Amino acid sequence: QAALMETGGGLAQSGGSLRLACRATGFDFCYSAMGWFRQPPGKEREWVSRMSFLGGVVEYTDAVKGRFTISKDNAKNMLYLQMNNMKPEDTATYYCAAAIDLPKMREGRITHWGQGTLVTVYR
Repeated sequence: QAALMETGGGLAQSGGSLRLACRATGFDFCYSAMGWFRQPPGKEREWVSRMSFLGGVVEYTDAVKGRFTISKDNAKNMLYLQMNNMKPEDTATYYCAAAIDLPKMREGRITHWGQGTLVTVYR
């Protein structure tokens, strides 16, 4: 059974850092496009970062460029999101997601979602 499980959420001070991790099981992680989405309180879910299955293409939403880094370890079936210089507006539930390929992920055609991990950034 396919599953994604995020860890690493919690409290961070403005300007601080957190590293999210996502463990994938039950599907072909190595050949999947992967990404991170987030849902701020009271708002809709939005994409944060996404990458092709080998990492040759990596994309970030403008709000996190230069601060967040996505990475994928195919040997360990792990996806990461390093978040630096965090801001209060980064407060959200963060979700790991998989898609067949990057074009489908851009279209929102997600095959697997994680359960989410809450990140709260305080001033």
